Amino acid sequence: MTPNVPVLAVVGPTGTGKSDLAVALAHEIGGEVVNADSMQFYRGMDIGTAKLPLPEREGIPHHLLDILEVRDEASVADFQTMARQHFDDIISRGKVPIVVGGSGLYVRAALDVLEFPGTDPQVRHRLEDELIARGRGPLMDRLKAVDPESAARVKDDRRLVRALEVHEVTGRPFSSFMPRREYARPALQVGLDGDRHLLHERLARRVHTMVDQGLLDEVTRLDQVGLREGKTASKALGYGQFLRVLDGEADVSEAAEETIVATRQFARRQITWFRADPRITWLDFSDPFAENVNAAVELFRTATEG
Repeated sequence: MTPNVPVLAVVGPTGTGKSDLAVALAHEIGGEVVNADSMQFYRGMDIGTAKLPLPEREGIPHHLLDILEVRDEASVADFQTMARQHFDDIISRGKVPIVVGGSGLYVRAALDVLEFPGTDPQVRHRLEDELIARGRGPLMDRLKAVDPESAARVKDDRRLVRALEVHEVTGRPFSSFMPRREYARPALQVGLDGDRHLLHERLARRVHTMVDQGLLDEVTRLDQVGLREGKTASKALGYGQFLRVLDGEADVSEAAEETIVATRQFARRQITWFRADPRITWLDFSDPFAENVNAAVELFRTATEG
């Protein structure tokens, strides 16, 4: 195995079978899985994130699962560093890194040339104080002067402050840090997608299965260790909806339906994100599983030979 062997990424919307495909591919090409689903970083968030149980990993090493507590905030910059360290380690052992996940920015961070500008809490707090004291108008005028591209994109106060902070700290416009569709090392992306109606049915069944498996009990346990305080974990699909059950604001059936709707909306956003990347080769999740495995293996071998 040489460093030029591609990193293989399995991407696409939730509920399409990415995790199972990755395990099968790992057996075929000698791979190890690197998780790029930001919600599967969290210990104890198993049922609601559809984290593969240990037996279903079939002995394939899975990296970057269960690395955070629910109170911790996920950082895409930290993930990038850890993912690339795992790539180097996996390749050094003659294996193939297989990135799996539907968190688009995390996949891009792992694969693409993408810089993350540093932060300065003092600068940020000063800008936040100015925002409170003077309103967003003067800050927006300043951003338009130094970074008109970011000013045209900013839609909330948090991003406005961040863009100005980056300019002050680095001397570069925030827009200069936007990702390019350029791999940091050789890579191949395989996407799973298919009929929307069929996907919606799969997502509904999956949510009901999660409920049957004990999602409410899982949320109850995590609530006791700080789920609500977690800036990232508390936003996970299903968890916020089932916290409402604990608060007496919804029953289990209502929370399940709310989760189904939210999951479908999330899948739509994922599809929009990934479909914008012309480098992804798409497979239909409804095709026979073995056919998709063989197709992905062939794509990988072709890329390796190339």
